[in-house]
Amino acid sequence: MILVTGGAGFIGSHLVDALCGEHDLVVVDDLSKGRMENLAGVIDKIKFHQMSILDKNLKNILKDVTTVFHLAAQANVRRSVENPFFDLDVNVKGLLNIVESAGDLERFVFASSGGAVYGEPERLPVDEGHSTKPISPYGVSKLAGEKYLHYYSHVHGLKTTCLRYSNVYGARQDPFGEAGVISIFIDRVLRNVAPEIYGDGEQTRDYIHVSDIVAANLAAMIRVGTFNIGTGVETSVNRLVEVLSEIAGRDVPVVHGAEMAGEVRRSFLSIEHAREGLGWEPRLSLVDGMQKTYDYFKGLQ
Repeated sequence: MILVTGGAGFIGSHLVDALCGEHDLVVVDDLSKGRMENLAGVIDKIKFHQMSILDKNLKNILKDVTTVFHLAAQANVRRSVENPFFDLDVNVKGLLNIVESAGDLERFVFASSGGAVYGEPERLPVDEGHSTKPISPYGVSKLAGEKYLHYYSHVHGLKTTCLRYSNVYGARQDPFGEAGVISIFIDRVLRNVAPEIYGDGEQTRDYIHVSDIVAANLAAMIRVGTFNIGTGVETSVNRLVEVLSEIAGRDVPVVHGAEMAGEVRRSFLSIEHAREGLGWEPRLSLVDGMQKTYDYFKGLQ
């Protein structure tokens, strides 16, 4: 049996869609961020439990779980700074509770963060050999999760795979959350509200569509190791606006705010290790991915 934590959320629900029908699935989500409508098409084919990953009763429902995809997390960087204890509870203690609660666990696939665990890039693109010096409690907690899984792998033989995601976007993403600039921009354009750019807009990230994230998770079912999961392409915020203007068929006006203190100026990931070790590479271009995301949000209107 396979467990997906955070399975009613943005990324988790897409993974559940991909796994459903091929595997027996149990999904755990406390619905603090996830939504039941994300599971509407599969709810009768899965075992769903609305509960926290910190719940000690998890062991009662995970006794037959052999594989875990762990996507549930406190993922708000600002909140981790404001309340590092909550971040510690969810992201570290929650992971440990899952590992210790699953009776016959053989494999654990962990959603880590390529943007947070490395800290300020010392070289670009950032590869898995880059130093890990996180500059937020969120990054520290994700790195701690990786280290705990290394322990379980080394001492207990658990097969573990850590996927360090770059900036994920796509359908079902919350356009009102902290993360997800593409979804935020698309939502504002569709509501005729000018997107806000902090600073000059030349800051860069590595934007990857959720469908490619799902494909990487599926590939991780038969591989172990730590892998960057991105596109290997550096894209500026200004370029996002250009693409969005092309998709919307009109010039998208923007407003500029003050540059965010402490923001990393440039960041994108090397994905050569994932190509070789997972047999995976991204399939969807930024233009095509943004078009699909635009069409999704437009369909909600």
